[in-house]
Amino acid sequence: MLRLLNISVLTLLVGTAAWAYQTKYETIFYAEQVKKLEAQVEKEKDQIAVLKAEWQLLNRPYRLEALAQRYLDMKPVKSTQIARVQDIPERKAQVDQIGAKLDALGITGSIPSPEPAGKSGRKSDRP
Repeated sequence: MLRLLNISVLTLLVGTAAWAYQTKYETIFYAEQVKKLEAQVEKEKDQIAVLKAEWQLLNRPYRLEALAQRYLDMKPVKSTQIARVQDIPERKAQVDQIGAKLDALGITGSIPSPEPAGKSGRKSDRP
C-alpha cells in the first residue's frame, strides 16, 4: 500500500513538473510575441510620423502656389467677378413632355411644405 502511494505521488510530482515546465515556456513564447508586436507597433508609428512630415512638406503654401502657377492657368480674382447670391439670375427650368403634362394637371414635383403650427386645425401636443 505504501509503495502504491509513493508511486502515485511521484507520478503526480512528475506530471506537475511537466505542466509547470510547459506553462513556463508558453509564457516565454507569448512574452516574445508581445515584444515583437510592440516593436512592430513602434515601427508603424515611426512610419506614420515620417509620412505626416512628408505630407506637411508637400503641402507648404509656397510650394503649392508655385505648382499652381506652373501647371494651372489661373489668374487672380478681379473685383468685378465677385457677386452676391441675389445678383445671380434664376435659372429657368427645362420642362420635358412629362413635366409639361404634370404642369397642365397642376401637379408639382416638389414636396408640399408643412403648415405652420396652429393653422392645421389640430391641437398641438405642446402645452
